[in-house]
Amino acid sequence: MSDKHWSRTEYLHQTVTNPNIIVNGTHSYYSDCWDNGFERSVVRYLLGDEVSKDWEPLGDLDKLIIGNFVCIGAECVILMGGNSTHRLDWISLYPFMESIKEAYQPRGNTVLHDGCWLGMRAMIMPGITLGEGAVVAAGAVVTKDVPPYAVVGGNPAKILKYRLPENVIKRLLALNLYQLPEEMLVELQPLLSSGDISALELAVSRYQVSQACGANK
Repeated sequence: MSDKHWSRTEYLHQTVTNPNIIVNGTHSYYSDCWDNGFERSVVRYLLGDEVSKDWEPLGDLDKLIIGNFVCIGAECVILMGGNSTHRLDWISLYPFMESIKEAYQPRGNTVLHDGCWLGMRAMIMPGITLGEGAVVAAGAVVTKDVPPYAVVGGNPAKILKYRLPENVIKRLLALNLYQLPEEMLVELQPLLSSGDISALELAVSRYQVSQACGANK
């Protein structure tokens, strides 16, 4: 589109149509300025697109599951399992149609957990899970699962550091932040945009108490 600009983003819950892409919430986005958008340019080899929607699956179908508040940088690539027909344990890697069903090997779902961030031109290999709040550096090729709040980079991607101290990460994970209603997360924005974990814990605790009191009335 001629009106695309790097300051505008594609909100995935508004644009995704493939039934095998599951988008949770309304805040996850893709920076689509430089290509044809998330489904056409980022997600590769996933059954269920405009051409393949009526094809018979070769086996168990891998899905792409995207949490809320996920940020996906421009020109990322998420490789799915739909082309997993190159058997390393066979003499020939070639996907002969005569044995295509036997050649197919599912890779499992690819999961981008809540609050993670994929830098520009990162590549996610099939069946990978990115933990809550994880960061993938620009140009990284992710071949292994990434722990929550880790920062990975390189090819193949390795852990460079963790965004926060280990005890803070444990406290954040214990809050189950992204299980809260979206409207509550929006209310918590000033605390989410800070480093004050204690204040965030207090606010979440007060919310949970108020919900419990309301349920007991």
